[in-house]
Amino acid sequence: MASLKMRQSLAELEDQFAREMEVERDRRDSLIRTSNERSQRRGVERRNRRGSLRFVVLFVTLLATAALVTAAMFVTLYLLLAG
Repeated sequence: MASLKMRQSLAELEDQFAREMEVERDRRDSLIRTSNERSQRRGVERRNRRGSLRFVVLFVTLLATAALVTAAMFVTLYLLLAG
């Protein structure tokens, strides 16, 4: 009788251990998935920030170029008409 009880107890422990292992595996997979999603989100945000910065730099460069060309044009026109 004791042997049967011990086997039953051992089988219950093994079943419980297997269930706990499955729960831990699911939890680990969920944590990995969440971590990957967070990492991808951060990458997208970083790319968007860089893109915005590049756009601002491009815009400022175009404005500066237009201002310099306009100033050079008027200086040249002044020198041609004054001379």
